[in-house]
Amino acid sequence: MKNIIEVKNLSHIYHENTGNEFIALHDINLNVHEGEFLVIIGTNGSGKSTLAKHFNALLMPSNGTCKVDGLDTKSSEDLWKIRQKVGMVFQNPDNQIVAAIVEEDIAFGPENLGVPSDEIKARVTKALKQVGMESYRSHAPHLLSGGQKQRVAIAGTLAMQTECLVLDEPTAMLDPQGRSEVLETLKNLHKESGITIILITHFMEEAVEADRVIVMEKGSICMQGNPVQVFSEVEKLQELGLDVPLAAQIVYKLRKKGIDIPQNIITDKALVEALCQYN
Repeated sequence: MKNIIEVKNLSHIYHENTGNEFIALHDINLNVHEGEFLVIIGTNGSGKSTLAKHFNALLMPSNGTCKVDGLDTKSSEDLWKIRQKVGMVFQNPDNQIVAAIVEEDIAFGPENLGVPSDEIKARVTKALKQVGMESYRSHAPHLLSGGQKQRVAIAGTLAMQTECLVLDEPTAMLDPQGRSEVLETLKNLHKESGITIILITHFMEEAVEADRVIVMEKGSICMQGNPVQVFSEVEKLQELGLDVPLAAQIVYKLRKKGIDIPQNIITDKALVEALCQYN
C-alpha cells in the first residue's frame, strides 16, 4: 500500500522568548496510507496539532523528516506542491473564509495558482457537490451556520485537488448538528472519492469511524490500532486523561460486574444489539 505521508524520527522543538526550549514532538515514526481515514487523539499539549502542521509544511522538523508523496517538507522548492497535495482545515472556520460569496471563496485557491477560469468553475461546482453545499454557492459565508462554514472550508481545499485532507479539531466549535454534518461529509469523501483523511478530534464518537486511531501523549505516539483495539483499552485511555465512547465505557463497567458481554463493542448500535441478545 502506497504511503502519502512518511514521518521518520521526527522531533520538533519550540524555542521560547525566555530562551527555554519545549520539546513538542519526540522521535515520531508514522506512515499514513493513501486512502486511509486516520484519527489522532490525545489530551491538550500532547502534540497533535504540532504533528498535523508538519504534514503540509506549516512547521518544519527540528530533527528527522516528513515526506509528502516522496517530497521532503524541508525543500522550499516543493512547498507549493506539498500544500496542493495536503490541505488543512482548522478549528475556527471564520479564520479561513476570505471572500464575500461562497463560490468566490472556494475559487480563491485555484485562482492564485493561475488555473483557467473554465476549470475553476468546474472545480467549484464539483467541490460544492462533494460537501453538499450546491444550493449555497451564491450565499454570503457569514450568514451560514458553523457546520456549513466548515464544509465551505473543506470545499476550498477540494478545489485545489488535494489528495489528503488534514482537519485540526474542525468540530470543536460546532453544535451537535454541525458536528454531524461535518463528520458525514468526511465519511462520504473518504468512501466516494478515496481521499486520505487525517482528523484530529477530542470527540471519541468521531474517532470510531476511522480505519486507524493514533493516541499521543507528551509528544510521542503511545498507542495505535483500529478503533476496536484502541477503545477496548478503557483503563489505559482513562489513565491518559482521555474519554472513551459511551458504549465502550458501559461495556467496561458491565464486564467488571461479571456480565459476559463482548469487549469489542464501541458503538451504541453494537451495544444495543449485544444487550438484546443477552436478554
